[in-house]
Amino acid sequence: MAPCGLVRCFIYGKFQQQKGEDTMSAEKAQIMDEAAMNRALSRIAHEIIEKNKGIADIVLIGIRRRGVPLAHQLADRILEFERQDVPVGILDITLYRDDLSALSEQPVVNSTDVPFSITDKTVVMVDDVLYTGRTARAAMDALIDLGRPTAIQFAAFIDRGHRELPIRPDYVGKNVPTSRNEIVQVQVAEFDGDNRVVITE
Repeated sequence: MAPCGLVRCFIYGKFQQQKGEDTMSAEKAQIMDEAAMNRALSRIAHEIIEKNKGIADIVLIGIRRRGVPLAHQLADRILEFERQDVPVGILDITLYRDDLSALSEQPVVNSTDVPFSITDKTVVMVDDVLYTGRTARAAMDALIDLGRPTAIQFAAFIDRGHRELPIRPDYVGKNVPTSRNEIVQVQVAEFDGDNRVVITE
């Protein structure tokens, strides 16, 4: 984990709120139900297997928060298709972000849990929503601090556009064009009690 100076900790204070995970918003539309999410996860799992010609040296890293259960669901599907487990790790990128400007209290820093070496592995980062690309960039910085992977690939369950960095996912569950004042929420049973994707304002 990168060191956290006082000013940096203040700047990165409310990462979860900035991601819109726990904010109260009015639901505008449901764009995926549980069945659609399951189909998308199965497709992404197949694409990972096909792109890498199998799953040798593949590891999945879920980006906190909702990227973690999605990574586990992908691992379950890969096990179903290939009859082989894929290691799953958890990455917290709070102190690696560069796009939080509001001064606030000390950040809520969750643990990174990657109980295996990523050196010489193909790492598939998994996140719920790809927006500006800054979360993905921060995740790559965090991964490089953990080891030297052969390659880093990126699975984004929802790509909503509005990129600020030249980040493009290798695997996408669904492309969802949005306006900047809309929020895309990928809801998962572990945190939300249901599996679906909604747009809120």
